Formats: sequence, structure tokens, C-alpha cells
Amino acid sequence: MSATALMRGESSRRRGPALDVAVVGGGMVGAATALALARAGFATALLEARAPLPWSAQDEVDLRVVGLAPSSVALLDELDVWTSIRESRASPYAHMHVWDAATGAAIHFDAATEGRDLLGYIVENNLVQWTLWQALEHAGVRRLCPAQVKGFDVLEDRVQLELAGGEALSARLLVAADGAASPLRALAGIETQGRDYAQRGVVAHVTTERAHEGTAWQRFLETGPLALLPLADGRSSIVWSLPEAEAQRVMALGDQAFLDELGVASDFRLGRVMGSTPRAAFPLRLQLAKSYQAERFVLLGDAAHAVHPLAGQGVNLGLRDVTELRDTLVAARDAGRDIAASHVLRGYARRRRSADTLDALGFDALARIYSWQLPPLVAARGLGVRLLDRLSPIKRRLAEHAAGL
Repeated sequence: MSATALMRGESSRRRGPALDVAVVGGGMVGAATALALARAGFATALLEARAPLPWSAQDEVDLRVVGLAPSSVALLDELDVWTSIRESRASPYAHMHVWDAATGAAIHFDAATEGRDLLGYIVENNLVQWTLWQALEHAGVRRLCPAQVKGFDVLEDRVQLELAGGEALSARLLVAADGAASPLRALAGIETQGRDYAQRGVVAHVTTERAHEGTAWQRFLETGPLALLPLADGRSSIVWSLPEAEAQRVMALGDQAFLDELGVASDFRLGRVMGSTPRAAFPLRLQLAKSYQAERFVLLGDAAHAVHPLAGQGVNLGLRDVTELRDTLVAARDAGRDIAASHVLRGYARRRRSADTLDALGFDALARIYSWQLPPLVAARGLGVRLLDRLSPIKRRLAEHAAGL
């Protein structure tokens, strides 16, 4: 090796990697991670196979919507993107009404009772993704798109990523936010546990005879929960969880037959269902990574946890991962520690995996309870729901937990 090359290598070692963090996955949680870390002063790159489609107010409302809890709204506000999202097309809701088809037992959450203006917002996935994507460039995030990670090597002070096409990239920390199927999680050798619900969530936007009243409605049926979520244009977004065969049957129904069956399933709570967009369906499963951390590597969002949509908390859990990771890395940097040191990442992984596991198993238990069909168990379930609706302290704590407070 020449003296020049040797000096260049030594200089490179002294400088360390050009990046602090490489985030893989440009979905909502991945983009929020890259933006949060860049705003906190970390040199950050985001790698994504495809950029999100541009969002326009003239476009049909995205079939994929999320319920953003106050904790998620607070993070997006810190990232200076919430005002744009709220003013574009977001539907606030101040009430949530949940009832059991078998017993009629119901529980109602009201923001005013909890001392808040709102319980949350229903927002299109694509609107949030596009707004975050635009903000990345202004925050100094290096966007690599299209990009695909073929493999990575963990070195003493960095992770070296091999990209499709032969390029290489290095960073102190690799963050995998590449979805429930996470190729990076597999490359890191992290296993998952969980179960397939053998269900699909049928989604569509529907027009109803009566207004949604700024309320999120959810009815638990023998086949699974049906949610009607308020949209900004006055329609409701449905998420109808059904066994595989039943989901296929419902997807194959003619338009009027679908509207009629949906009206019955919703107990005509919003009157007749008058119209619907085309339908889509997605599989439901519970999946938890056995670890959120490996050497210079962390998981977050769906790559770490996929949960049943009955509580509408999947994205909120992911955004809480983002806040925890940012705060963990900032604290390590400010204390003069290596941000990707094993003990630093273990702290993040322990806190978030514990919280996510409790939530995921709680949602799973709720799904199991509402699948009970034996009359004594159904009666006990109805009694429990009625008691819970009257026990204000417990009910308030549930609402606070869902809000991330």
C-alpha cells in the first residue's frame, strides 16, 4: 500500500463513517425516524425502494388510513409537519363508541370527559408519508431512492451496507423500518413469534345515511370487529375483520349486496350504507420480533411488531418507537457515548419491546375474548364491558394509554 493510500485510510478512520444513522424503509415510520434523527442533529440517510406517490387534495382519499393518537400528533408537530397534514385533509374525532353484537354491552369514550378536545385524528397514510418525504430534504436527510440493501457487515465502529448495483454505504447505526416482512431483520438473524389470525381486513370508504358525528364506531361481531372511522369529507372508512373464506365472499359481492350486508353488520348505526369505493383486503397476524436489537442494528415499526387492527394502534406504536429511539440516541450523544454501543441500544430495545409486547398481547387477548361463543362466556363478557364503562378511573386510564399519555 502506498504512503498516500495509508494516510488516506488513517484519515478515514479518524473521521469515522460519514453517516451517523442509515434508516432503511421510507414508509411512515421510517420517514419519521429519519426526520426526527436529522432534526436532532444526526447525519442521516434514508434508503427506500420506491418514493411515495405525490398526495393531492384532488385525488380520491387513500384507502389506507390511520388513527393518530395525541402522542403521534405531538411527534409530528415536533417535526414541523403536523400543521400541513391537519390543514390538508385530517378528520378529528372526539368520541369512540364500541359495542358487542351478541350482548349489546357498550363502552363509550368522550374527549371532554377526559379533559381533552379530541381523542385523535383519522388521516390518510399517503398524506402523512408524502408530507414527511418532502420534509426530509429540507432537514438535510440524504435520500437514496430507489435503493435496495443486499447485505451488510458490522465493523468495529460502523455498519457497511452493500447496495444493489454495487454501491456501498456506511453508518454508525443501521435502523430497520422495512415492514413486517423485513428483509433486514432476516439478514440480522432475528426471529419472530406470533400467530396468523386466518382473517383479512376488508377496507373501503362508504357514504352513510346519517353523519358519523366525529365518532369512531366499532362493533364486535361473531366473525370479528367492524370499525367505521370518520373521514374529513363526511364519509366513513371501514375496517371489517373477517375469516379468510368470509372475507373472500364479501369481496366477491356485488355492490348493492355489499352495501346491504355492511348495513346489517353495522347495526345501521349510521343508517343505510348508500355507496362505497372499490374494496381491498389485507391479511391479519400478530408478529413480534424476539429482539429489537443486534450489534449496531435496531428494529422499529412493523419490522418489530405487527398487531391486530382492532385497536387502531399499529402506527402509534411505531411512532412511539421513533420517539424512544431519538431520545435514547440524543442522551447517549450528549453523554459522550457511542450512539450505537450495545448497552445504549439494549436500553431502547428493552423499553420498547416491553411496552409493545404488553400492547400487542392485550389486543390479542381482546380479539380472543370477543371470539367467545359459549353463552356463559358471552354473558360474562357483556357484564365485564358494562362494568368497565361505569368504572371511570380504569376507563380513563385505558383512554390515556391509547393516547400515549
